[in-house]
Amino acid sequence: MSKIVQRAPDYIRSISPYIPGKPIGELAREMGLNEADIVKLASNENPLGASPKATAAAQKAIADIHRYPDGNGFELRAALVARFGVAPEQIVLGNGSNDLLNLCAAAYLNSETSAVYSQHAFAVYPLAVKSAGAQGIEVPAKAYGHDLAAMLAAIRSDTRIVFIANPNNPTGNFLPDEEIVDFLDGAPDDVLIVLDEAYNEYLAPEQRYDSVAWLAKYPNLVITRTFSKIYGLGGLRVGYGLAGREVADLLNRVREPFNVNNVALAAAAAALGDEEFVARSYAVNRDGMAQLMAGFDALGLEYIPSSGNFMTFRVGDAANVNRRLLEQGVIVRPIASYQMPEWLRVTIGLPHENARFLEALAKALLKGAE
Repeated sequence: MSKIVQRAPDYIRSISPYIPGKPIGELAREMGLNEADIVKLASNENPLGASPKATAAAQKAIADIHRYPDGNGFELRAALVARFGVAPEQIVLGNGSNDLLNLCAAAYLNSETSAVYSQHAFAVYPLAVKSAGAQGIEVPAKAYGHDLAAMLAAIRSDTRIVFIANPNNPTGNFLPDEEIVDFLDGAPDDVLIVLDEAYNEYLAPEQRYDSVAWLAKYPNLVITRTFSKIYGLGGLRVGYGLAGREVADLLNRVREPFNVNNVALAAAAAALGDEEFVARSYAVNRDGMAQLMAGFDALGLEYIPSSGNFMTFRVGDAANVNRRLLEQGVIVRPIASYQMPEWLRVTIGLPHENARFLEALAKALLKGAE
């Protein structure tokens, strides 16, 4: 190890970098495949693409890319105010919701503090915690999801943040609202509770709840959401956080100037109003999930019921099954880094993409049994 690397803090050197889903172009080069023949179901992207209203707004905004963006995101804030009935001062805009998670860590964590999160939860939580030099407290999962009672018990005097994902990524587990409220009631009011709702719009009608209304009662609550999933704006990186005024003020103090670009601001404001696209995306996801569950049942595979736009399924030798899928031009997500080495995660795609995946999976499993 060189001297210059040794100069970096130990907690930075200990970080395992986040590994994103394999890009289509990379697989095409590796396997000598035609990009048009590759199906990517690895990154929980919307298979319908982006909201048409968002695309039109983005194209219009390109004319002003020589200008710095509105650092306060006035138009997007106004759209969020109209949608959720919060004050502008309760909104924090981010370069994707990942940015909001890092802002929370930057505002509240240091080397003398800790943060609590669940086993099998989103990989960015420990990354954000380690980047701040804090100690991560990983609580064992219950049925591959959050054990809120155990997480509450894990809070220490030096704990400053608890991360809760609902639905959880990569497992898709859902926490009913009453369980979250019980947790909020039991948690110390000086611990920041970060409720990560990146997949909120995919919840079934009977699962939906009004977490925004909780902000009036719990000043230590932050809700993070994204435009990368159902709105289809993953490539633009834009998300938002909702919180009490005091917490939002702290997060905005550590937020980088101009952290959301012109095109993303315009596209997100337009996407928020495209209810027809959201409804169509939800329907495609619901039908695709039924298609995948039927396929898994036919193959005799165990899977975790999901409330997101993806499913996690067990194949045993996941590394080799994944390699055989890649050889057939199908990209899914290995999740060994989530302590689930026998499992793979697949994004729900269009009907023909789901069928292509299931066909390739059957061949991969058959080849593995030879």
